[in-house]
Amino acid sequence: MSTATVLAPDTVRVLGEEDTLTFGRATTCTVCLDAEDIGVSRVTGTIQFINDTWWVVNNSTSRPLTLIDDLGFRSVLPPGRRAALQRQTRILVHGRRGKYSLQVDIAERAGTAFDAPESAVPEPTGPSTSVGNVLITPADRRALVALFMGYLQDPPRYDPHPKSYAAAAARLGCTRTAVIKRIEYLRKRLDAAGVPNMMGYAALNNLAEYVISRGLITRKDLRLLHL
Repeated sequence: MSTATVLAPDTVRVLGEEDTLTFGRATTCTVCLDAEDIGVSRVTGTIQFINDTWWVVNNSTSRPLTLIDDLGFRSVLPPGRRAALQRQTRILVHGRRGKYSLQVDIAERAGTAFDAPESAVPEPTGPSTSVGNVLITPADRRALVALFMGYLQDPPRYDPHPKSYAAAAARLGCTRTAVIKRIEYLRKRLDAAGVPNMMGYAALNNLAEYVISRGLITRKDLRLLHL
């Protein structure tokens, strides 16, 4: 049996496959976010299990929801749409009085895609892919974490945008120029190794997506900055 654990303000709910959870402004919701915040829809969203998958549905007719995956990447769920929930997802609801957060942790049944044995994956053939085979030093990692810490932090500190070089330097206790040189040198090495979009427009955003999606920096690395 698959379960979904929902961590909401002041409450924890464990949902079975037959359960449905609603959240919003209305006091009749399973999770009432803030009955006084008229910026939150009365029934903002629903979490339920349909066709072997957990879903979050945006029940609002006017306000989007923000979804943050377990890596820290952000996506927008428009009104009237639904999105599949896998592993850990944080749902942000923006109101007039503040921002509300729910975390959903999915526990899958044995034999599902998340728990499939390695033998179920066909053995690849042909030459191995060689992209981004670049050594990341401890100093590189600290600089990356300082620059992209917003992606790795939980709300209300979550911010899916690179910090400024000055802010990263202040966190590291070094000069802005030193951070710029280290990050630019790393981008050049990755570009030479075949990693796309490491130069030019939005290079820092692309670098953030690359290092986080590859697991080169994780939330555990925040401790490098004593966070």
